[in-house]
Amino acid sequence: MSLLSAGLIDHEVRFVIIGGMAARLHETGHATIDVDICPSSDDANLSNLADALQELGARLRVEGVPDGVPFDPHPTMLRGVAMMTLITEEEPLDMCFVPVGFAGGYDSLNEHASIIVVGAVDVPVASLRDVVTSKRASGRPKDIVALPPLEAHLRSRER
Repeated sequence: MSLLSAGLIDHEVRFVIIGGMAARLHETGHATIDVDICPSSDDANLSNLADALQELGARLRVEGVPDGVPFDPHPTMLRGVAMMTLITEEEPLDMCFVPVGFAGGYDSLNEHASIIVVGAVDVPVASLRDVVTSKRASGRPKDIVALPPLEAHLRSRER
């Protein structure tokens, strides 16, 4: 996850890792290749995020366009979106400012986040309970399929 140290952490972006990557970092065995984050949407953070995306060479991920579509990650533009799927020079990145089940976005998720060391970098990761809550609320087929092993892992941790 060089994306984290190469851009987000270096630019002091406040975010929480969510979704499949959060499940994977909680050692559930969940497989995923992209990094999902919920960034803070305050003005200073959006400015830092825009700078990080610029440095990472972020492009919009579009089906049928393997190299993605260029865009200007300006803070004003970022404020106007709820979700973005991106390709960076490092790895795929999905950003969701208000994940399903968490109307408070970053603030709600950060409240219960754990700090996990990834490649010598401390990163905030959504709690496994919050990952399960979001996947259950989304109702997407891929999330419904992922729920039983995640819930079993959560139950075993809570014993």
